[in-house]
Amino acid sequence: MIDRFSWVAIYPEIVLLVMACAIALLDLFDRSRGRKVAYVLSLLTLLVLAVLTGMNASAGQTVYGFGGIVVSDQMANWLKCFAALSVAVTFVYSRTYIGDRGMVRGGEWYVLSLLSLLGIYVMISANNFLLIYLGLECLTLAGYALVALRRDHVSSVEAAMKYFVLGAMASGFLLYGLSMMYGATGTLDIPGVFRAVATGQIKHQVLVFGLVFIVAGLAFKFGAVPFHMWIPDVYQGAPTSVTLIIGSAPKLAAFAMAIRLLVEGLLPLAIDWQQMLGVLAIASLLLGNLASVVQTNLKRMLAYSTIAQIGFVFLGLMAGVAGGTALGAANAYSSAMFYVVTYVMTTLVSFGIILLLSREGFESEEIADLAGLNQRSPLYAGIMAVCLFSLAGIPPLVGFQAKLSVLQALISAGSGLHIAIAVFAVLMSLIGAFAYLRVVKVMYFDDAASDAPIRAPWDMRAVLSVNGALLLVLGVLPGTLMTLCARAVVQMLSS
Repeated sequence: MIDRFSWVAIYPEIVLLVMACAIALLDLFDRSRGRKVAYVLSLLTLLVLAVLTGMNASAGQTVYGFGGIVVSDQMANWLKCFAALSVAVTFVYSRTYIGDRGMVRGGEWYVLSLLSLLGIYVMISANNFLLIYLGLECLTLAGYALVALRRDHVSSVEAAMKYFVLGAMASGFLLYGLSMMYGATGTLDIPGVFRAVATGQIKHQVLVFGLVFIVAGLAFKFGAVPFHMWIPDVYQGAPTSVTLIIGSAPKLAAFAMAIRLLVEGLLPLAIDWQQMLGVLAIASLLLGNLASVVQTNLKRMLAYSTIAQIGFVFLGLMAGVAGGTALGAANAYSSAMFYVVTYVMTTLVSFGIILLLSREGFESEEIADLAGLNQRSPLYAGIMAVCLFSLAGIPPLVGFQAKLSVLQALISAGSGLHIAIAVFAVLMSLIGAFAYLRVVKVMYFDDAASDAPIRAPWDMRAVLSVNGALLLVLGVLPGTLMTLCARAVVQMLSS
């Protein structure tokens, strides 16, 4: 552990902020239709950040800065690395889409996306209540603007308003819960909160009251039931490129925020918040899977799928402490981290195919729009099928490994309730599988409405192929990523 080099702990954030400002200024002199300068510089920035944070994670050091309010450990750096790669892939997938819809007139697409990533980075490394909230607001404010980026599109503006109103309410919940914890413990630093709660001298009722609001705020950011109302409307109403931005990397930040607050700060209250997460998980699995079955809009179906997938993440988080001991904490939290990372990877593929099939004046948003995709392009139909099978949890794809690791952690907790919840999760997954298999049936057995060939830029075709292949490779050989997550969580728990 190092607490002397404060700037070392935040230099990825400094690089990201400087480059976002530089790209905004340089874009003033770029008159090209596709904003090539902003695109290239943004991609280079994200790749450099991915390399830097990956090297930091591999070094294995835990660095604290600015009096301990910032932490740079393995978990933070790997999540930052994956977040940067996620946004980079989104830029590659979205380039043609945003150009056709005039969303790069001023280059604000790239700048706002980088600023949302800055908020993600701050949230991931935050070791203080105020810093978590600062990162959250940076992320969400940029997200509101991105959703409303198509100012002449009614559904986008409507989705932005819903997102803004509900997001402000959820931020208020979280801030109120954090203020309650500050009032009870007398500190804003997460390690200080842990020490204060562990003394057992603070009234349990006061702590639980604040904890309820914190969990509510976290549940909204994840999109768990009953705080899921914004997910289907925003996913459907926002431009597909923006849907991909808000549906991928921010999930990594939400996971980091949950770990920092609930595990590093409030682990002595695990029995209380695990019960809350259990209820949220059961409700999310039930509603998410049942609602996805009846959807005809593909983006809306994937939105309800997201709600169901978040239920599995919560199952991992609720299995850490059992029988008054935290012996299974590392296994449980690493399985949740593995699930989040692989889910983001799968989300990139699914919305990448939607972006590929969309063209100027046409949004490929309905399930029927994928009819006969195998006749038009066996490659892209195969990639989408792999993605859908992974979401359904069918072996040997990575989605199966992710679900299996969470269920193993849940069963390892040992109680009859945990085992019953694991069985319930499997049953809900079987129901939800119908929604994914229906899309596969449409792609392979329905007649195509058009015989027009599907054309994609070489970079999008290459990245989409690699992205799809990873779902299979990591399903067959998950050990490397699982070990990475396990080491990151073990270091976090021991520091």
